[in-house]
Amino acid sequence: MIYPTARAVYLIAAAAPVALLIGVLLPGGWVIALAWVAVVLVLIIADALLTPPLRRGEFVVAAEGAVDVGDMVDLSPAYERSGQRIAAEFAADVSAPLEPAEPSGVGLRYVAVRRGRAVIRRLWARRRGPLGFAWRQVSREADLPIVVTPDLRPVREQGMRQYLRSNQQGLRMRLDSGDGSEFQALTDFQPGMERRSIDWKASARHFALLAREYRTERDNAIVFAVDSGRAMCDPVGGVPRVDRAVSAALLAAFVALKSGDRVRLYSFAARPQVDSGTQAGTRSFAELHRSAAEIDYLAEESNYTLSLVTLDRKLERRSLIVLFTEFTDPTSAELMMTAAARLLKRHRVLFVLFEDVELEAIRTARPEHGDDVVRANVAHTLLRERRIVIERLKRLGIDVIEARPDDLPLALVERYVGMKERA
Repeated sequence: MIYPTARAVYLIAAAAPVALLIGVLLPGGWVIALAWVAVVLVLIIADALLTPPLRRGEFVVAAEGAVDVGDMVDLSPAYERSGQRIAAEFAADVSAPLEPAEPSGVGLRYVAVRRGRAVIRRLWARRRGPLGFAWRQVSREADLPIVVTPDLRPVREQGMRQYLRSNQQGLRMRLDSGDGSEFQALTDFQPGMERRSIDWKASARHFALLAREYRTERDNAIVFAVDSGRAMCDPVGGVPRVDRAVSAALLAAFVALKSGDRVRLYSFAARPQVDSGTQAGTRSFAELHRSAAEIDYLAEESNYTLSLVTLDRKLERRSLIVLFTEFTDPTSAELMMTAAARLLKRHRVLFVLFEDVELEAIRTARPEHGDDVVRANVAHTLLRERRIVIERLKRLGIDVIEARPDDLPLALVERYVGMKERA
C-alpha cells in the first residue's frame, strides 16, 4: 500500500490558504493552487515508484513467548525477504496486559503490567521514498501469544531468607523422619522426644524405653483453588488479591512438589476457569506457572456451589483443598460455607484469607473529624462480621489462615508443612 508522508499532507493542506489569498488579490488566479496540488500528487506517485515494494516478505519477531509481570518486552521486529533484512519502520497492535513503554528509538518496547495472555494481533512495516513524499507499507496478521506469568522473584527471595534463618536456628522446614503419620521404625527414646511417641508394649518386651519413629507421607494430593471473582480483584496493599493468591499458591506448590506430593491449580469465578490437572515432580512446576497466567480478573460474583462441586467431581482421591477467597457480606459467606461443607465429606479444606489492612487502619486511626468516627464504626462492624464468619468456618472443621498480605506466602508454606507432618 502507498500512503503520503506528513510532508506531502502539509504541502497539500497549504494549498487551501494560498488559493484563498490568491483569489482575493487576483480573481481567477486560484487555479495556481490546483496546479500546486497536482505537482505534489505527481511527486507522491513518483516517490512511490522509486521506492522498492515491500512484498513477498515475512515478519520476524524476537519477543519471548513467556515473561514475568513487570518485565520489559522488546519485540524488535524485522522484515525479511529471501533471507535478507529490509530496513523499515515498524508498528504493532498488541493487546493487554502489555502496555507501551517509553519510546527508546529501538524496536517496540512494552511493559507487562499484569498477568494474562497478550496477543500480537497485527504487524506493520513501512519505508519512506527517497523524496520523502510517500510511504510503502505492508501489514500482516500475526496472532502471536505472549504469556505474562506471575513474578515469583520477591517471594522466592523471601522464602530463601526464611530457609537460611531456620537453618541457623537449628530448625528444619520439613522433617522426613521423626514426624508424620507413617510408621518407620522403633528407636531408643532420647531426651527431647515427645512422651506420646513411646511404645510401651515394645519397651516392656525389650526391657528398654523405645519410641515410635514416623516419617512424613508422600504422594498426597494438594489442590490450590483460587477465587478470581469480583471480591478477589479488589486490591489489598496496592496489589489485587488474586495476584497475591497466585504468588502464594505457586510458592506452596513448589514446596509440595519438592516434598513428593501431587499438585493441582484450579481457579473459578461465576464458573470454573483454569484447571492445570494433577502435576507431579518439580519439572511440572513450569506447567503450573503457565496455568497461573491464564487466571483472569473477572468482575462477577463467584459461584461457589457450581465451581466447588465441579472440582469435587474431578478429584478421584481425598485431597487437601487450599481455597483462596474473600467475602464481603454474610450472604455471600453463607453460600461459601454451604459449598465448603460439602467438600468436607471427602476432603480436607484450608481457607486462605488476607487480613483487610485498610479496614484495620481505618478502625485504629485516631479520629480528627466526626466522619472519621462514623468510618471507624463501620469498619469495626465489617471486621466483627468477618470474625464471626471465620469462627463459623472453624466450627465446621475447616482450617483457616488469615495473615497480612506480605506474610501470607510463608504462613501458607509453614501451615502446609505442619499439616503434612501431623497428618
